[in-house]
Amino acid sequence: MSRETPNGQGRRPSRPTQHDNGLAVRATAAQALVPVITGKGSLTGLDDHQVVARDRALFKALCYGTCRTLPRLEALASLLLVKPFKARDADVQALLLLGAYQLLYLRIPAHAAVGETAGAARLLGKEWATRVLNGCLRRLQRESAALQAEVDQDPAVALLHPKWLLKTLRQAWPDDWREIAMANNAPGPMTLRVNRRHGDREAYMNQLDAAGLAARLCIHAPDGITLETPCDVHELPGFEEGQVSVQDESAQLASVLLGPALAPRPGARVLDACCAPGGKTAHLLEVFDIDLYAVDSDAARLAKVEDALTRLGLSATLDHGDATGREWWDGSPFDAILLDAPCSGSGVIRRHPDIKCLRRPSDITKLAALQARLLDNLWPLLRPGGTLLYATCSVLPEENADQVAAFISRTPDVEPTTPGDVAWGRPAGAGRQLLPANDSHDGFFYARLRKRMPD
Repeated sequence: MSRETPNGQGRRPSRPTQHDNGLAVRATAAQALVPVITGKGSLTGLDDHQVVARDRALFKALCYGTCRTLPRLEALASLLLVKPFKARDADVQALLLLGAYQLLYLRIPAHAAVGETAGAARLLGKEWATRVLNGCLRRLQRESAALQAEVDQDPAVALLHPKWLLKTLRQAWPDDWREIAMANNAPGPMTLRVNRRHGDREAYMNQLDAAGLAARLCIHAPDGITLETPCDVHELPGFEEGQVSVQDESAQLASVLLGPALAPRPGARVLDACCAPGGKTAHLLEVFDIDLYAVDSDAARLAKVEDALTRLGLSATLDHGDATGREWWDGSPFDAILLDAPCSGSGVIRRHPDIKCLRRPSDITKLAALQARLLDNLWPLLRPGGTLLYATCSVLPEENADQVAAFISRTPDVEPTTPGDVAWGRPAGAGRQLLPANDSHDGFFYARLRKRMPD
């Protein structure tokens, strides 16, 4: 239900005082969630400096955890409310979801989860909502088991996924869909990529040990290390000096797959299309002596690529351009192309749980069409004998195996060269698919394609 102040308008939000920190972090988290639950924005670029330093970990846990468990929280909210809140009260809806998340998933005393969440409505200028929130959350506290059992009768709620996405996963992976969903619901590990220009990962493991950070070597990525417990990047030895970056093990495999095309060719001309945020860009430059041209259509994200390369002491030609066109191309063919194509992100939901709320079934068709345009536009830019590596962080065949199969069928000079004798992933058409795995890599797809020499 929803109520208004007498004049129909909420009061101007109060400025929190020092003793209001518990309320302030919840009010700020609610404001950060409003764009997500209304389908108008994401958690990308979430600024935890909006709250005091001691509350930043809680702030991020509230935002990401609520998105991760959103299907169950929303189902519970529908039982707790007599009628839905009005659209202008999405911030109050966000507070209800945040309160439910704290009661069910965080080790926060119930009185704090209820009282400070309800009280946060005052900081949003909606004092009328404190009583509503308090009543709903008290009921959830009393009847938690029964209410959860009721909503969990829906498999989509129980597995914390939108119905359409769970159905899509089940169709694509009839033997693995449940494990994929469960992996999506667990936060991914923090994996590092050691910069070879500063030393090898065994030496860096010694630095981590000296800093009291437990870690293990990645199995498949030769530069990868996974921390046992995530930490702030500034706690990592040598981070500011460019010794190490954060990058999932799956994403690090791009340089491994391009190795045969680049290692024997010092100075090879390489295109990194759709390069932002720059993890693969940097890794290629750390490992190979190449002339790298990196293109992205998002100027803000391209600036982040430049920042990353600067920290790592690397250089590339960066260009703000659309890889479905060629206005940015100088006419010289490339020896290798990395196409890290825009995709659904269905393989990295555990790192971007707002995908569950923001992605729509129609997006997959649009993204598949964009991927096809990118492949068709970039292939002619590759020299004969050159290699194109197609990559997505998706687990959906429409974006992966089916996409590559369709490209091969309409492109006569394509020769698939994706290795089959590797220990990671599984065959998927002309490519190889990794599914998200607990305490290990994200979901990813790769297909390595060689342009045949003319007869």
